[in-house]
Amino acid sequence: MGLFCNVEFAILRVLLMFVNISPQNVQILVFLLIFAYICKVLKVVTHINVINMFSGIVEATAKVVRLEKDQSNLHITMECPFVDELKIDQSVAHNGVCLTVVSKTDSTYTVTAIKETLDKSNLGGLAVGSLVNLERSMVMNGRLDGHIVQGHVDQTAVCVEKKNADGSWYFTFKYDFDSEMAKRGYVTVEKGSVSVNGVSLTVCNSQNDRFSVAIIPYTYENTNFKQIEVGSVVNIEFDIIGKYVSKIASC
Repeated sequence: MGLFCNVEFAILRVLLMFVNISPQNVQILVFLLIFAYICKVLKVVTHINVINMFSGIVEATAKVVRLEKDQSNLHITMECPFVDELKIDQSVAHNGVCLTVVSKTDSTYTVTAIKETLDKSNLGGLAVGSLVNLERSMVMNGRLDGHIVQGHVDQTAVCVEKKNADGSWYFTFKYDFDSEMAKRGYVTVEKGSVSVNGVSLTVCNSQNDRFSVAIIPYTYENTNFKQIEVGSVVNIEFDIIGKYVSKIASC
């Protein structure tokens, strides 16, 4: 990544000396460079199974049936529609958090969340009966229906408004804003992508410490958005491409 910054970005700067390009277009050029770089990486990853990535398209919800504390860890046992397809050591996103299946029965499976995960996500607030959004890792040889989601939650946010809009819903979430982290891409942008509880969504009304999303009836009924109320805590993951662009722009 450092080589990419030093070489490609240096070339870009030299080109700008000889070509009449407005400052407004510099960000577009940087974005195209990083997008090409990511595509190159994804092309390689398609042929090797070394990382887990997600798209933010929730497959189903799981119902928590048992919670077991084990020192600082939490074992979470759930029921889900495709439990028979899961394998031990398989990675599954839970409310946007990538966790590993450690055991299973005919009707349930168990994952373990460590202290750091519990501190940085809403999984520590789960109760028996809670619904959890699920997505298995992508097979990277087809369409990307949502956006690139890593399964590494950046922080939590709190729902500060829930508004019915003639069948659809508008949710507004407030999070702790850090100007230094924002410079590194930990921020939303208007019409950009964000993952909320593992759901890929388009941002509207982006502000420094909050943003809104519109939820269609299908998403509302088939994810745990139907359980989110004012005061609910959700997991958010900012767009990875935005983080890369911020990284390159700072080189």
